[in-house]
Amino acid sequence: MLATITAVTAAALATPVAGLLGYRQLKRARLTKQLRITTPNGIDESGFVRIGGIDQWVSIRGEDLRNPVILEIHGGPGASNLVFIPRTRSWERHFTIVRWDMRGAGKTFAAAGPAGQGEMSLDRLQQDALEVTEHVRARLGLPKVLLVANSFGSLLGLRLARSHPELYSAYVGTDQNVIAGERDSSAYHALCDRLRQAGKRKELSAVTAMGPDATAWNAHQWAEHAKIAVTSDPLTFDTMKTVVVRSLWFSPLHTLRGLRAYMKGMSFSEQLGPQALAINEWAEGTAFSLPFFIFQGDSDMLTPPEPARRFFDDVTAPAKEFALIRDASHFSSFRHPDQFLDLMLTKVRPAITSEPLAR
Repeated sequence: MLATITAVTAAALATPVAGLLGYRQLKRARLTKQLRITTPNGIDESGFVRIGGIDQWVSIRGEDLRNPVILEIHGGPGASNLVFIPRTRSWERHFTIVRWDMRGAGKTFAAAGPAGQGEMSLDRLQQDALEVTEHVRARLGLPKVLLVANSFGSLLGLRLARSHPELYSAYVGTDQNVIAGERDSSAYHALCDRLRQAGKRKELSAVTAMGPDATAWNAHQWAEHAKIAVTSDPLTFDTMKTVVVRSLWFSPLHTLRGLRAYMKGMSFSEQLGPQALAINEWAEGTAFSLPFFIFQGDSDMLTPPEPARRFFDDVTAPAKEFALIRDASHFSSFRHPDQFLDLMLTKVRPAITSEPLAR
């Protein structure tokens, strides 16, 4: 998602230590065993699917195909959620989870490189998501899937939920991005205040030079703003190190070459950032024809809970609920996967199925 991920992880990859690589190998082997699905009605399949004219990576995992099926829309842009599978292993006992590496991300990017990604636009990603949805419905024989979107992916998630309620049983947004065009600069001013109080004059000067109107930022400024926001907040920076970078480093699904491609994909996909900054979610619509949920980190500095709550309050939906994930910054569902799962089981699953919960 951020230049910070690239910088921290690149440093580790640039100077590998034999002992560190040995520990990584052992850790990845243990995680591989933990990820095995051996239940009779389970599924664990992955591979390339022709989506939007290019081959895109799709993973489907779960212990019981009778469970609700989640289509997850990852963030970044360009930050595949495959690295978080070990952290969310418990989710697969209650849901079948489809994880898709968008064009410009993860294994999709690694397979064809920058020249093979085709059109990079929000409209193209939205159409890709619809094609993935149709693939999953056909593959698993389903009328609808449960849409779960995080961070940058939640911009696409809202558009999908608004325009195609016939395809999705409910919408769940986490690290929910709520963009109001140039109207809301509260997060920008909060960042300036943190930098001023911390005496970080260089960073404050850089942010001040960008100005509060995010719609005027270029791709470099968008990425730089995110990097400064992450490093200026202790909880977010700790999450980046202990959750995101560790998940990358120990991912059993990625070789070292795969991790380098992962980071190159994030850099390549930064071009999508400025495209999103002109969105006004209120103008795009607050009426949803499906159950609507937002589960936000209570201390998220990148996508603060206050704008998400304001948008949620204006939403009309057959059912809706807003909840905070405790002691969480950005990446809240991955820092506290048990809290997120509890919300999914107690709030979301009862809204989409009459089956009793199996704890």
